[in-house]
Amino acid sequence: MFILAVGVIVFVLIAGCQESATGGPTDAKKSRLIAAQNMELKKELEQRSKEIERLKELHSKEIKRQEGLLAKCQGEKKLWQDKADENIKEQVGEILAATMELNSKLQEENESLKAQIEKLKAELSKNQQGEKPKE
Repeated sequence: MFILAVGVIVFVLIAGCQESATGGPTDAKKSRLIAAQNMELKKELEQRSKEIERLKELHSKEIKRQEGLLAKCQGEKKLWQDKADENIKEQVGEILAATMELNSKLQEENESLKAQIEKLKAELSKNQQGEKPKE
């Protein structure tokens, strides 16, 4: 029985050695397949890197274009704001001038009316003094 057990162990060892010897070419095929896949992945990685660089350049150009547009818009906004401020100043000046002119005319008219009132009071007073009360 001991001899039979030793024989089985030897047989298993021999069969295992033959399997690893025959498995060698299969491992080489696997290695070549993995190497081919690695090459494909490297190519894809390079393409992706190139695409990323291209997109970065496009993004940079678009940002510069947008910054230019923003600067142009801000300049136009300032011009319009300055024009609006100048227009407001002109309108306020015109209104102020018209108000001052009207105020001056009203003061002259007021003085004229005061003079007429004083004149009428003086005439009234004179008339009242000249008349004698009736009894």
